[in-house]
Amino acid sequence: MAEVSSSVVRSARSSALGIWTRRLAFYAALLLLWQVIVNLNIWPSYALPGPLDVFNSLANGIASGQFMQAALVSLQRLALGYAISLVLGTVLGILVGRFSVVEETVGSLILGLQALPSVCWLPLAVLWFGLTEQAIIFVVVMGALFSITLGIESGIKNTPPIYLKAARTLGTRGQALYSQVILPAALPSIISGLKQGWTFAWRSLMAAELLYFTLSLGNLLNNGRDLNDASQVIAVMLVIIAIGVAIDTLIFSTLERTLRERWGLQR
Repeated sequence: MAEVSSSVVRSARSSALGIWTRRLAFYAALLLLWQVIVNLNIWPSYALPGPLDVFNSLANGIASGQFMQAALVSLQRLALGYAISLVLGTVLGILVGRFSVVEETVGSLILGLQALPSVCWLPLAVLWFGLTEQAIIFVVVMGALFSITLGIESGIKNTPPIYLKAARTLGTRGQALYSQVILPAALPSIISGLKQGWTFAWRSLMAAELLYFTLSLGNLLNNGRDLNDASQVIAVMLVIIAIGVAIDTLIFSTLERTLRERWGLQR
């Protein structure tokens, strides 16, 4: 038994090593291709800097503390906007998924607003709130709200009827039916909606931070453009990507992996 367990561990380690080897090889080839294109001088250096120039800009921004401070400001805005979206989206999702009248009225409106790009809310945000923090938070909320709502609604509505019949046969009613049957069955759709909502919130925030000058990741992007400093633009983009990947890996991928293990779907 111990030999089998040891073999499984070695196999898992070997598989993980192979994955990281392929990833490193891919990104090394990507950097090489980038440098080759830069050496061809198709675009001027201020428009397409080389990997070393971008790395230097990234290192300088981190060493000076500018990138870290900007990232903290952006993450605070994201956390507040996403929290508001989560509360409102949960309430709306439950109401739309539970009551047909709400689905026929509010549900149709939510479906239409979901198709509206979040950047379209920028003009209204400025008119309603001016160039303020509230305007930025509003755009973030509108970017995430409808994805969360639809994810929760989908999870509730797509609960297999056989689960509900079996639970009612066993005497499960009311709050217990939701907490013990509907919620566990709806979790895959709910987590998918939360993940999509966070992605839209992050994108909306980057657009909203262009409204007025504050030290934030969105404004660092804009400053790099104004100064024709493509190295800074790409460096900030890398920071944004790194934060996005980190949040997805630490939170949403962990939730999805835990859920797959619980349902016996983990490979």
